[in-house]
Amino acid sequence: MIKNKKIVVVLPAYNAALTLEKTYNEIPFDIVDDVVLVDDMSNDGTVDVAKRIGIKHVIRHEKNTGYGGNQKSCYNKALELNADIVIMLHPDYQYTPLLIQSMSHIIANDLYPVVFGSRILGKGALKGGMPMYKYIFNRCLTLSQNILLDQKLSEYHTGYRAFSREVLETVNYEANNDDFIFDNEMISQIFMAGFDIAEITCPTKYFEEASSINFSRSMKYGMGVLRVSFTHFFYKLGLNKSKIYTQKKK
Repeated sequence: MIKNKKIVVVLPAYNAALTLEKTYNEIPFDIVDDVVLVDDMSNDGTVDVAKRIGIKHVIRHEKNTGYGGNQKSCYNKALELNADIVIMLHPDYQYTPLLIQSMSHIIANDLYPVVFGSRILGKGALKGGMPMYKYIFNRCLTLSQNILLDQKLSEYHTGYRAFSREVLETVNYEANNDDFIFDNEMISQIFMAGFDIAEITCPTKYFEEASSINFSRSMKYGMGVLRVSFTHFFYKLGLNKSKIYTQKKK
């Protein structure tokens, strides 16, 4: 805990057996109270590794629900465990768990309700091995999103995110897509609900075992990102009524 706020790390996992233990061992358990792993029907023994290393809360989907569907289960379980701060960390060791303390302190001290680990601040992305085409793709999408959402994030596509309980209890993430576009829909919801997002520089690693999407999936993702951005833009103008902006009933 930090300032009596319970911290839960959630791990959305798919075929992470080779990297899960290394990721888990770097989690700062001096402040982290619980870890939740949601396995999206892996076929490589991810669940067995999770149980062997002592993760108490392991959920296995009976069918593959997608990256967004996995996160929905992660956040629902974290809220069920009465988390005050929820850190979403990929178990593929692409993002360092050592930033959990910094991200948690920002939220625990009520500076910001959401914190992203940004690969783009500084030179972490290219230095860590991000392919050049992905870097350019990331920068072009982020520029478009900042214009359409009237924001100034360094990147919208990081998989390292921390949320206060209030944010997860407000935005209707259950209404979002179950695929990779979930992340960008959630960002749009967060801004639409009036929350601010902080960013900290995050080194990243690209290697064979780290999860990634291929070029065709990247193009599909990019089109989805633009769709979400235009939806946000036109919703603010009162020209559409997307259901994702309906906040949860408290």
